[in-house]
Amino acid sequence: MTIVVGYVPTPEGEAALTQAIAEAKKSNDTLLVINSSKGDALVDNRYAQEPDIQSIEERLAEHGIQHIIKQPIRGHDAAAEVLDAADDNDAKLIVIGLRRRSPVGKLIMGSVSQRILLEADCPVLAVKAD
Repeated sequence: MTIVVGYVPTPEGEAALTQAIAEAKKSNDTLLVINSSKGDALVDNRYAQEPDIQSIEERLAEHGIQHIIKQPIRGHDAAAEVLDAADDNDAKLIVIGLRRRSPVGKLIMGSVSQRILLEADCPVLAVKAD
């Protein structure tokens, strides 16, 4: 089976990755790391750069986790990429990181996490950064 984690190079993304590693170790599942950009990857600070990806690769190898890292740049938002990856890989779990947002911020900007929580066909584990 597969566990999908939505990753961004932030404390929230690191918290999600840490929890996803723990879940994959418990169940011996493959971990699919999704880090996407709508097409502006060169200026998108949420799109992981090569040193970030190398660090993730090393961390997963160190834990003996079978994994795939995908960085799609297809013009879709992050929620769509995570949900599509979960559907395409028959994921048993999605792990996401949460950040604090004001109620007004949620209303105006929408929420990737909220969309994943509401639309996922499998369980979603949402974690906060320390």
